[in-house]
Amino acid sequence: MTEKTNPDSTIAFQGEPGAYSDLACRRVFPAMTTLPCAAFEDAFAAVREGRAGLAMLPIENSVAGRVADIHHLMPDSGLFIIGEHFERVEHHLLALPGATLDRVRTVRSHVHALSQCRNFIRAHGLQPVVRADTAGSAAEIKELGDPTIAAIASELAGDIYGLVSLARNIEDAEHNTTRFLIMSREPRRAPRGGPTVTTFVFNVRNVPAALYKALGGFATNGVNMTKLESYMVGGQFSATQFYADVEAHPDDRPLKLALEELAFFSREVKILGVYPSHQLRIAARQEEHGEP
Repeated sequence: MTEKTNPDSTIAFQGEPGAYSDLACRRVFPAMTTLPCAAFEDAFAAVREGRAGLAMLPIENSVAGRVADIHHLMPDSGLFIIGEHFERVEHHLLALPGATLDRVRTVRSHVHALSQCRNFIRAHGLQPVVRADTAGSAAEIKELGDPTIAAIASELAGDIYGLVSLARNIEDAEHNTTRFLIMSREPRRAPRGGPTVTTFVFNVRNVPAALYKALGGFATNGVNMTKLESYMVGGQFSATQFYADVEAHPDDRPLKLALEELAFFSREVKILGVYPSHQLRIAARQEEHGEP
């Protein structure tokens, strides 16, 4: 088996070739072959079934918020989080070679990409058309062959589908960044000592103040919780699962004590991953605390 087709050197992502997830895969693992998957479930399955060694999945965006479906899919995916990556989103207006911005009339892309470039679209009088994804929109532009239709997608998508960039960095917010999680079949727990993120899910007991009491241990033990999301489980309004990120290692005493207290007020606590903090997270924390 050649290196190119070796599952261990393949990383799965959701979307078409040239998607921002594809770009993130190539950025972090340039030696790996990227495997496009139609849905998030397919990306999970590719790793679980051994067709890929890793998966790169978006979890949240600084503008659009959390990525739908990911939170409730991860706990039952059979995979573990082994790392995180923050990818700065740089939207390009892509069109056919020879097309000009003044001739473009409509622009196609994912609904989030269109909303993230609202000011540019309005300023140039373009008609937005919602499509399934960014890279797929770029592929459509090539197939349609119409110089009056453009797509908002990544520079990588332009390279793959032979399109030119009529304008770059057209997003409204300069901080537009997507956080990705790197998933594996086997857990790879980060060693103690360095900046670490622990991700876990839990279900609190259906009693008054259960969530308040369950989270009290994190405050009293000085554990910084950077993310807490809730979502319904099994279609029951009384059954809620919580997804959390904390900046700590479970083998360190503060988080160990906090998790013990959480378990006392919860029906289930499941750790999804213990992984190194991304450099962007570390830099933001240092800036917040005035550290060099």
